[in-house]
Amino acid sequence: MGPCETEGGASDVREVERRLGYRFQSRELLERALTHRSWASERGDPSAGNERLEFLGDAVLDLLVSELLMEADEKADEGALSRGRAEAVNTGALAQQAKELKLDEAVRLGRGEARSGGRSKPSILANVFEAVVAAIYLDGGHEAARVFVRRVFGDLATGEVRPRGDAKTHLQEQLQAEGFALPRYETTATRGPDHAREFDVRVLLGERVLGLGTGPSKQRAEQAAARDALEKLNR
Repeated sequence: MGPCETEGGASDVREVERRLGYRFQSRELLERALTHRSWASERGDPSAGNERLEFLGDAVLDLLVSELLMEADEKADEGALSRGRAEAVNTGALAQQAKELKLDEAVRLGRGEARSGGRSKPSILANVFEAVVAAIYLDGGHEAARVFVRRVFGDLATGEVRPRGDAKTHLQEQLQAEGFALPRYETTATRGPDHAREFDVRVLLGERVLGLGTGPSKQRAEQAAARDALEKLNR
C-alpha cells in the first residue's frame, strides 16, 4: 500500500499504524477513516468520506470510555461518570488526541479545506479520531478497539472520577483569581443544515482573543473555546 495522499502533505499508512499501535488487516478502512468529505467530494464520490465511520466511532468511544471510567472508580455516581466522559470525549479533547497521534498530518483534505486551515480545525480532527476508532473496531473487533482506547485514555484509569466544573467555569474562576474581568463569548460563524449545524465561537477578554472553539451547538463550541483558552493561558 502506498502513501496516503493528502492535500498539502503525505503520510505513509504504515507510519500512521505505528503511531496508533495497531496494524490493520484492511488498510482501506484506515484510509477511509483519514478521508475528509472535502477530499472525497473533489473526486466525485462524497460517500467515500469518513462520516459513517465517525458516526460509529462516536458510539464505540462512548461505550469504551464509560467502561474505563466505571472500572477506575467503583464509587462514582452517574453524574460524575457522565461529566468524566464528557470531558474525555468532547471535541477539544479528541482534537488534542488526534494531534498527539499526528492525525492532523495524515488526514486527506480537499484543496479548499486545506487552504482554509482544515488541519487545525478541532471539529475535523475530532471526527478523524472517532473515525479511526471505528476503523479499528471494524477491522479487529471490540477487543482491538478496547486496547487502543485504554492506551490513549490511560490517564482516566488513575484515581477517582471526581465531579469537575466545566471549562467555562474554570476559565472564569482563573481570570477572576488573577484580577481580570469576566470573559465574553462571540459566535463568529454558523455552518451546515439544521440537522448538522456547526458553530465557531471565540472567547475574549476585552478585545483580546483568548481561545477558539467549534461544536455542534453554541454551548459545546463555547466549552471548546474555553478549553483552548485555558490551554494557552497555562502553557
